[in-house]
Amino acid sequence: MRATGVLPAGTWNAAEAVDTVRLDHDARHRRRILLRTEGGQEVLLDLLRPVRLAEGDGLALAGGGVVRVAARPEQLTEIHAHDADALVRIAWHLGNRHLPVQFCGDRILIRRDHVIEEMVTLLGGHVLPVVAPFDPESGAYAGGHPPHGPGHDHDHDHDHDHDG
Repeated sequence: MRATGVLPAGTWNAAEAVDTVRLDHDARHRRRILLRTEGGQEVLLDLLRPVRLAEGDGLALAGGGVVRVAARPEQLTEIHAHDADALVRIAWHLGNRHLPVQFCGDRILIRRDHVIEEMVTLLGGHVLPVVAPFDPESGAYAGGHPPHGPGHDHDHDHDHDHDG
């Protein structure tokens, strides 16, 4: 099977699905990859440009039919705080570290990381390990623009300030 298009969630009839692929967050941002469905079939995702797949999207098959995209649960940390100010402060520190985050009302989800969990606790937050699908914010530059502009292509797995 070969998937050459993506049907956004809610724009297609789920009864049309011939199978399902269950993907973690990293595998849901692709252009070309060989996927294995829950039914054991191989599907070549073959798109013109990378697409961020979401829960409920459909992969349109070249010969007809649709393969449903499902978000695979991942090891995450759920972050709570006593009040909104504390949660905003924690969110700022997470953003300063360029971590992918998912905002869920009065809580934040991140990937499990014991160092970050300790930082959150020191900032007055509460952490709870959970297993859930992860769908972090796509960011201000999700439309394909460079993240910081030309010449700013450094590794984002570090801790620094953008103050100056």
